[in-house]
Amino acid sequence: MSTREKPQISYFHYTRQRLRSSMEEVYKITVFGLRFFRYVFVPPYEMGQVRKHLDDLGSKSLPLLTVVGVIMGLILALQSRPTLDRFGAGAFLPAMIALTIVRELGPVITALIVAGRVSSGIGAEVGSMKVTEQIDALEVSAVDPYNYLVVTRVLACIIILPLLTAYVDFLAIFGGFLAEWLSFNSSFQLYFTEVIQSLTFYDVLPGVGKTLAFGYIIGVIGAYQGFNTSRGTEGVGRAATSAVVLASLNIIFLDMVIIQLTFLFFGSGT
Repeated sequence: MSTREKPQISYFHYTRQRLRSSMEEVYKITVFGLRFFRYVFVPPYEMGQVRKHLDDLGSKSLPLLTVVGVIMGLILALQSRPTLDRFGAGAFLPAMIALTIVRELGPVITALIVAGRVSSGIGAEVGSMKVTEQIDALEVSAVDPYNYLVVTRVLACIIILPLLTAYVDFLAIFGGFLAEWLSFNSSFQLYFTEVIQSLTFYDVLPGVGKTLAFGYIIGVIGAYQGFNTSRGTEGVGRAATSAVVLASLNIIFLDMVIIQLTFLFFGSGT
């Protein structure tokens, strides 16, 4: 009897320890992220660093996002057209593409791609500074490392992600038009007229609003993993990987919450 209880007890103890450590990690990340709202309004304002990170984190993501945006619209149009035609609703394709992209696919896909590139980059860069004691050197030089390293990167992510999302949204809608034009020689004016008429303020607002939260998550989690890096180069690689995984999971979870809140306050948006 005792031989059977020991594995159960040890497994229960292991599960409890893992759950406890996970909750502690969530608490630490939350406290780390909330510091941003206090530091962002406190001088000195490192606007030069913010502009630098806007270029590093944003503009260098444009080539990948351009390809993804166009292909996403093409695939969505090509896959949806046969089903809509089966029910005699092919004329609604532009509206369906616009609503799907603006409400959901555009913000989430953009955030996940940016998280894969940016959050890992922030984790690796800040982690390298941690293990090489450059963060300690900033403190010795009377420079607040949180304000200099974290606030500037998080602020840059919050600013750039809505712009990148709008860029991807337009390209995806344009990709849908390309699919329609190549397959059925559709009119450019008719297609985009239907797109504009199908979108309302309550379709655009949640999509733009959630990107601000996604940018905050990407910046905070990447910086947190970098600040807590240890064990040399191995720790830097682990910080970069953890930053991508945690940022992606939090983006998906937060998107689910925002969708429920959107339906609660705005209904279906129709």
